[in-house]
Amino acid sequence: MKTLKQIKIGKSATVVKLHGEGAIKRRIMDMGITKGVKITVRRVAPLGDPIEVNVRGYELSLRKADADMIEVE
Repeated sequence: MKTLKQIKIGKSATVVKLHGEGAIKRRIMDMGITKGVKITVRRVAPLGDPIEVNVRGYELSLRKADADMIEVE
């Protein structure tokens, strides 16, 4: 299982599955991250948190913990 947290800067991946429960999963889905969507990692902060991604044409910053719940291929 590969997660969004493991994707290198400048690389893209497709969401396969969202892990997590209830409000956390709903918040990730409300940000536009759903199954089948393509995500490109733009930047990672010096200490690794947060991660800036491009999804559905806009920039989004995610915490490492949230990125670790997004399974990609």
